[in-house]
Amino acid sequence: MSINWFPGHMAKARREIEENLKKIDVVIEILDARIPASSHNPMLDEVTRHKPRVVILNKKDMADERATKSWISRLEKEGKHPVAINGRDNQIIRKIEPLAIEATEEMFEKMAAKGINRRAIRAMIIGIPNVGKSTVINNIAKKKIAQTGNTPGVTKRQQWIKAGTRMELLDTPGILWPKFEDEETGKKLSLTGAIKDTVVPLDEVAIYGMNFLLEHDRETFNRFYNVDADMDADIVEIYEAIGRSRGLKAGGNEINYEAVTNRIIYDIRNAKIGRYTFDRAVD
Repeated sequence: MSINWFPGHMAKARREIEENLKKIDVVIEILDARIPASSHNPMLDEVTRHKPRVVILNKKDMADERATKSWISRLEKEGKHPVAINGRDNQIIRKIEPLAIEATEEMFEKMAAKGINRRAIRAMIIGIPNVGKSTVINNIAKKKIAQTGNTPGVTKRQQWIKAGTRMELLDTPGILWPKFEDEETGKKLSLTGAIKDTVVPLDEVAIYGMNFLLEHDRETFNRFYNVDADMDADIVEIYEAIGRSRGLKAGGNEINYEAVTNRIIYDIRNAKIGRYTFDRAVD
């Protein structure tokens, strides 16, 4: 599955991020806890490499809890300042602010030594589309500042947001990189909703998700769809079994394969079957 996805507003956003870096003290990167590696934009590493980084694993309620703990441990070893959250948590600022203070303490100590008074921490929030960035921003600000939606590419411009008394946040549009060299990365991004469904072959995405569950949690998958499938089963037979179980039929009592594809993606994407992490934390 080859995906090239780099709309014009994303190229512009990258330039704006580079231009605004001199104004900020710390980068806050929001990742999808289900795909911490795949939702990390490697293109921005070079741009932000000189800034300390707070990493937020968002949507933790949709990810495997043990895997999330492993990712937190790995990120800490990398020198990041990570935390796992649910973007709708009303206490979210209390979880993020201490990490931002910790990440910038050395900088403020140097400023104090020069007689410069402490000011609010200036943080830039980055993240690929649909990792829940706008939901986090609105929760921090306690009002609707960033537009939200369960589709990528909602935020289109940068804006400063006041966060309590200790932080000022610069929101940025979600940015993907031009080409996914790893085909599996593209499928993970699509399965979790980071890429618009209109630009990917959804049948390949659904089959990838289905195979992942059959390999890692076959009993739950079969119970959820009331089928009896395994990794060696024919894909068409599994589709037909799900179609019959869910009543997804077209004219003439034929199985509606497109409807089955959409149902599988919907169920996995929205954690209807269970909580899964598709990226493994490897030290």
